[in-house]
Amino acid sequence: MSKKIHITELILRDGHQSLIATRMRTEDMLPICSKLDAVGFWSLEAWGGATFDACVRFLKEDPWQRLKKLRKALPNSQINMLLRGQNLLGYRHYSDDVVHAFVKQAADGGVDVFRIFDAMNDIRNLKTSIEAVKKVKKHAIGTLSYTTSPVHDIAYFVSMAKELEGMGCDSIGIKDMAGLLTPSVAGDLAKALKEATPLPIHMHSHATSGLASMVMLKSVENGVSIIDTCNSSFSEGASHPTTESMVAALKDTPYDTGLDLMKLQEITAYFKEVRKKYWQFESAFTGVDTRVLVNQVPGGMISNLSNQLKEQGALDKMDAVLAEIPKVRKDLGYPPLVTPTSQIVGTQAVLNVMTGERYKSITNEVKNYLLGQYGKSPANIDPAVKQLAVGNEEGITCRPADLLEPEMARLQAETERIAKNEEDVLTFAMFPDIGKTFLQERNAGSLKPEALLSKEDVATSSSRYAPNEFKITLHGETFHIKLTGSGHSGEEHRPFYVSVDGIAEEVIVETLSEIEVSGNGTTKGSTKKKTNAVGASGRPKPHHSGCVTTAMPGTIVAVKVKVGDKVKAGDGVLVIEAMKMENEIQAATTGTVVAIHVSKGDNVTPDESLLEIQPD
Repeated sequence: MSKKIHITELILRDGHQSLIATRMRTEDMLPICSKLDAVGFWSLEAWGGATFDACVRFLKEDPWQRLKKLRKALPNSQINMLLRGQNLLGYRHYSDDVVHAFVKQAADGGVDVFRIFDAMNDIRNLKTSIEAVKKVKKHAIGTLSYTTSPVHDIAYFVSMAKELEGMGCDSIGIKDMAGLLTPSVAGDLAKALKEATPLPIHMHSHATSGLASMVMLKSVENGVSIIDTCNSSFSEGASHPTTESMVAALKDTPYDTGLDLMKLQEITAYFKEVRKKYWQFESAFTGVDTRVLVNQVPGGMISNLSNQLKEQGALDKMDAVLAEIPKVRKDLGYPPLVTPTSQIVGTQAVLNVMTGERYKSITNEVKNYLLGQYGKSPANIDPAVKQLAVGNEEGITCRPADLLEPEMARLQAETERIAKNEEDVLTFAMFPDIGKTFLQERNAGSLKPEALLSKEDVATSSSRYAPNEFKITLHGETFHIKLTGSGHSGEEHRPFYVSVDGIAEEVIVETLSEIEVSGNGTTKGSTKKKTNAVGASGRPKPHHSGCVTTAMPGTIVAVKVKVGDKVKAGDGVLVIEAMKMENEIQAATTGTVVAIHVSKGDNVTPDESLLEIQPD
């Protein structure tokens, strides 16, 4: 009996998100849409995930207009999007009225299939999104965020799938975001799900560990009917199994997809040329990374941690951090390591290693997590860690969004002068700062996408250039930097005035070494000997036991004391943001605050004294 397998093609979303930082422009999608539309895919994933953010932040495209253009160019195809449950496409929970408004606009714009997931696998955080999708009569994929732990066994995911079926989902999706599935486990999971629910099963597995193609094969042999793959021009590595390869593997079997390899290869030829335009955004992590199978840390998270430790001159502690991550994850009840839980667990692990004492310093996000503000933890939380972090404070037991008041009226009022329609209001809701800037620039006709560099021009140029506008990617986040001025050359602590994502900042650069560039392009080195007792910012180095420092570079978000205040050892005196997490810095000694060297918004490093306490 034929068991035809359907394919969701990921080239327009997850493929370029995984390999070129979500930078493909709509203008490079539209010319090939007629051929994509003629293949016969079950769906084309073309929206959601990081595409909305990238359109607004970097490409200066209206994401809603992209959706409408794709809808028009793909008249015979279902358009699929990735939706983060109650987080939608932003990084916080939104009120239910915003969720309903967003889903309706997406459906009106052309989305047919919504793949809905939650980082905590908390069904409550999926409820409203599923209801909203069913209200507009579209297809809801209730998605399981796959991970491994003592509680995340097949029975766990089967139980979750049954709940999603009961909530009205049209199909069940397996989202293996880190490539942790092995072929045998994938087969067992698929078989168990197929026996437990009559709904179609989708398999989505990243190729990071090199196992995803085998995972797909075992999945279809055990009941999965739809697999997610990506055209070879943007497949494998951090992306997904190759569409053409899977079509060939299943051809002339009971699972034949019926898709035409010749049509697929025409699409491949097109996108191979397109990819060359985006060479500057190519990821260094494009190959197989089997470390994920040992430490269960996704490759992108490893690179972020590596950058963080390198910045502190502590790259030698990488192994210790990787060993600490599973311990922190266990303490927190085994959350899946996806945004935002990957940052929550990873940052706390770094703090535990850098301070030399587990949970000596605890981030605000960990505290919020322990209080239930991200949802219900999959397993029991370590009571000692919870007591240390939040004491006897009672956490919430309801769905986090139940505590949110309706927001649409407020958002409409805040955007009255810049929004032309509800789509604009929702763009602002997802990203208030960059969304507002985008809408203002659009209204003024001054939108300008980031430049695409020509590799040939860069390679053949005989002139030597210093960058004055560029991108920096740090901890998984990309910032747009533009140099607008600088202090006098030759100053040991030279100020540079820059614009970071449109916000004016002052950066102090302390010269430790210099190279001289001669006319023929050769260089000579020299080194400045550092003799002063201040850091790069001009703040004093720690010089007595009452000096308060940070374990990680970051930004001051709150100063909780003033000069003259009496504090006790353990009192919170500062709040710093590092790796997108907030961390309270505590007094190491009891005494009186005699000096404060920082203000809100200051960037700080571990080798500086941020605040001084005169011990009693």
